[in-house]
Amino acid sequence: MASMNDKDYYAILGVASDASTDEIRKSFQKLARTYHPDINKESGAEEKFKEISEAYAVLSDPEKRKRYDAMRAGVPFSGGTYRTGGYSSGRGDPFTDMGFDMWGFPFGGTSTRTATRSRAYNPRPGADVAFELELDAEKARQGVKRGVTFQRYVPCEHCHGQGSVTADHAETCPTCGGRGRMSIDLSDIFGFGVFEVECPECEGTGKVVADPCEYCGGSGRILSADEVVVDVPANSHDGDEIRVTGKGNAGTNGSESGDFVCRVGVRSERLAPAQSSGFQMIGFVTPFIITSIITGFSVGIFTVIFGAYGLYNALRGGLKHDVGWWRNAGRAFARGASSGLMISLFMFAIYSCSFGFGMR
Repeated sequence: MASMNDKDYYAILGVASDASTDEIRKSFQKLARTYHPDINKESGAEEKFKEISEAYAVLSDPEKRKRYDAMRAGVPFSGGTYRTGGYSSGRGDPFTDMGFDMWGFPFGGTSTRTATRSRAYNPRPGADVAFELELDAEKARQGVKRGVTFQRYVPCEHCHGQGSVTADHAETCPTCGGRGRMSIDLSDIFGFGVFEVECPECEGTGKVVADPCEYCGGSGRILSADEVVVDVPANSHDGDEIRVTGKGNAGTNGSESGDFVCRVGVRSERLAPAQSSGFQMIGFVTPFIITSIITGFSVGIFTVIFGAYGLYNALRGGLKHDVGWWRNAGRAFARGASSGLMISLFMFAIYSCSFGFGMR
């Protein structure tokens, strides 16, 4: 979600920055009638209605409008200074545009984000950083150590990861009074109803950073390059994970960091999609075959066709594979069997009840 000072509420409502309260109200009423979800069923109308409602909630209130104008202008207001710019706030956990490379090779995938600044105090644990490491069968058996250069969010050194340089604690959001929501009375437009929007300054948390750090934008973390040594143990297999604690993304506002998770890939042990699907089909029909043997019912034609097709897909690459490949095949079979077992037991119970009633 974009921070409050990143949004042009005047442009959203289609009014000038010096528009009167009455002009703002009339523009909102016109837009609200157009985009209200009960009136406009087009895709995106509801999001547009929320956007214009948020803009109106801020600009229709003289005090909130002053705060908003001060934020955008970067001038002192209510004892503090709002500075636009700075470094990425990095809010939220999605970690995109990461570049990985082994030591000794050019580093790529540098991520740059639009400089933003948010006062929202929103402590969240950092997300894990996932890295795929492809090995051949021999190296997987022997085990290897690899150095990996990557990007992650790290705690900001200037505010020690808290988001605020001078203040020790977050303060109540002055825009919403700590509610995290703002109410808009729609009775003068539709005759009834109060619509609530998330507070854009605290982003729904009800708290804001008292003195946002100039370098991290108040989030307590910045994007930086880092390095880690991954120790892949001997006899590793396709799909194994090596976790390095605390080497993932730093959390916001002092929260704990995620982990660096290295996922091992061994091509010779990996099932093709058709093979995996085939083993799941075989697993799925197996409980039905067993149930048929126990109950004496004949195996249905569907079960035979389904199982035969699964067998064809599973073994189309031959039978000569590594032990790890067969282990993954067993896992695919077990996934299919677990689904088939539940359905076959349910059908067996129905047949048992029907047979019991038929004997009476």
